[in-house]
Amino acid sequence: MWYPIFILIKKELQALLSNPQSRQMLVIPVLVQLLIFPFAATLEVKNSTLAVFNEDNGAASIELIQRLSAAKAFPKFINVTSDSQLRQVIDEKQALLAIHIPSGFSRQLNNGQPSQIQAIIDGRRSNSAQVAFGYAQQIVQQFGLEQRHQTQLRPIPAHIVVHNFYNPNLEYQWFMLPSLVVIITTIGCLIITALSVAREREEGTFEQLLVSPLTPVSIMIGKIVPGILVAILQGTFIALAAVFVYGLPFSSSIWLLYLTLFCFAISLSGFGLLISAICSNQQQAFLGVFGFMAPAIMLSGYISPIENMPRILQIISVMNPLSHAIIVVKGIFLKGFTFNQAWPQIWPLLLIAAVTLMLAYFIFIRRSGQ
Repeated sequence: MWYPIFILIKKELQALLSNPQSRQMLVIPVLVQLLIFPFAATLEVKNSTLAVFNEDNGAASIELIQRLSAAKAFPKFINVTSDSQLRQVIDEKQALLAIHIPSGFSRQLNNGQPSQIQAIIDGRRSNSAQVAFGYAQQIVQQFGLEQRHQTQLRPIPAHIVVHNFYNPNLEYQWFMLPSLVVIITTIGCLIITALSVAREREEGTFEQLLVSPLTPVSIMIGKIVPGILVAILQGTFIALAAVFVYGLPFSSSIWLLYLTLFCFAISLSGFGLLISAICSNQQQAFLGVFGFMAPAIMLSGYISPIENMPRILQIISVMNPLSHAIIVVKGIFLKGFTFNQAWPQIWPLLLIAAVTLMLAYFIFIRRSGQ
């Protein structure tokens, strides 16, 4: 029973690795994404421009401006002298954030009176602008507490001391790289599995498989194993690069990472084989893969938290293998997950695999006429 399956797996691997172009397509996209994503796909605000319209020119406003301009988030500083100029720098995207300090600001602070500062945010770049506003707000709040202490000669009231668990320095690459282990392996595993049966139909060898001694279950096993192997190899390569090149900590066990990758690859293979069973040629299979990839990544929690999505999308995300795998892989790298902590996200992967593989099997049987 197992020898014909082994021969089919060998045939699939030979078809995958038979020419240099196929081998390059397995390696080069991984390298390119590994080099680009950790630096390009970031929500950090580092090289932003801050515009300030200071109508006060008192000692307090000058000190506040100096603190804002010294922040790492605002290496570029624009000093404007009118409301029209302030609007212009925002309209022309010269500044991400603008601060308007009204006249009498320093006098009000010296008298112990509250004073307001206006922040103008470029809503066209809302995410980055909100992050930049958060940086500026922290500086202004700290400055206000110190001024209150100086004018009223009382201790500064209690304030929050932030300690970042699992990522003390808020390195965005630490958040990005565990997700890349999942996303990049998704592409390779899905494409390999989805093209398998479609390629047989397109090349006219599908009927030969049907009259061979292999059962439909054996054919499905032979088709999904190469995708699983590629996913595990790519995941291993990305994990090694994350640890030894980018310095990402690895605080859990190797076997738990491989168990997660294996279960994740099986669930992906279920979707890939389902796409392959439905499609008649490789072009349709490619479209099916990319039709699956875009919503899967959007609903994975990689771009925005699942909790912020509408209820219907939260329910759909439960059926998305990426949403479970990203949680586990992040926990393995950063939180030191144990098996008991990972299992609540691993068993849904196995359930997704069982459902999709059964659907693919029934479609496969129906289309093959057996």
